[in-house]
Amino acid sequence: MSATHDLNENSAAPSATNFVLGESVEMPDDTPTCKGHDFNHGFDISSLIQSMASTGFQATNLARACEEIKRMRNWRLSDVPWKEGDDEDLKDPEVRKTIRARIFFSYTSNQISCGQREIIRFLVQHKMVDVVITTAGGIEEDFIKCFRPTYMGDFNAYKGRDLRLKGINRIGNLLVPNNNYCKFEDWFAPLLGKMHDEQDATGVFWTPSTMIERMGKEIDNPESVYYWAAKNKIPVFCPALTDGSVGDMIYFHSYKRDGFVLDIAKDIRLVNDCAVKSHATGMLILGGGLVKHHTCNANLMRNGADFSVFVNTGQEFDGSDSGARPDEAISWGKIRITAQPVKLYAEATLVFPFIVAETFAKDFNEEEWRKEIDATKVWLQLEA
Repeated sequence: MSATHDLNENSAAPSATNFVLGESVEMPDDTPTCKGHDFNHGFDISSLIQSMASTGFQATNLARACEEIKRMRNWRLSDVPWKEGDDEDLKDPEVRKTIRARIFFSYTSNQISCGQREIIRFLVQHKMVDVVITTAGGIEEDFIKCFRPTYMGDFNAYKGRDLRLKGINRIGNLLVPNNNYCKFEDWFAPLLGKMHDEQDATGVFWTPSTMIERMGKEIDNPESVYYWAAKNKIPVFCPALTDGSVGDMIYFHSYKRDGFVLDIAKDIRLVNDCAVKSHATGMLILGGGLVKHHTCNANLMRNGADFSVFVNTGQEFDGSDSGARPDEAISWGKIRITAQPVKLYAEATLVFPFIVAETFAKDFNEEEWRKEIDATKVWLQLEA
């Protein structure tokens, strides 16, 4: 009995060991090792984010997203050698150094509803992005905040029924009283009437982008994202501008006075030209849905963006464009096959402030940045 027991132990042990601890191959010498930040050595935001590259999981993707944004910001046409058949006007290396990538920046409306609005305004105020694409809420919530604030609430403390009876709307853990929208209506309804007058007088129809530009000029408030977009001549595209309070106002206006036209055909040409008339493009997209696809589809017109960062919580198992990984966009030609795109699976308010801190805002000096902007361009000018 004892001998049999020993035999079973001896025969089983080598087999189990092989199964559990099979011999591995040696890792290549240049394989990065996993190692997090050591706070014993102190920290600053930059060193913390850089250490995330070797932390693993989405921390690594956060660090990669920052590097991709740095690449799209630092790209110059001089990175690409001139060859026979290229534009002779672009042969001079010094000229090539002045041409940078056109950066498409897209976000869903919740990014304006929350405190990300101030971060977005910083980017637009200092011309750090070249094209903006958002939703109707991403437009109107900015203007509404110029009149009345959005308040902090709670995800679970309020019942929808009770809030409805009090005239308060909930956006996640934010609260927006109906009076905020009334203030917006009081401001926008007369402006819409003036725009209708100008349409009838000149015969020129408004587009979503020209309407947003006009609203940005009229608000005349430096707290507004679109005040700065208008001031800096950064086009803002919103193909679903009627899907919100602006649409409500147009609806009510139509019963008082018919005939106002909002031309989306002209805008689709302009947004696509923003991509086509660029030597390189970068996409920075917060969220999914319309803003993600509209940005990617514009870049399809030039055989894909050169640099791409997606930040969202979407998953691809349902076949949605919102959850699709960059590799799917490559299959469509929306991202170039030579690109190194990054998808960061995260809720944007948790990570975007850190991304901006490590990229756009890092070592920011307004005077020096203005010189850089004045000395560079994003290739061809667009039609008015």
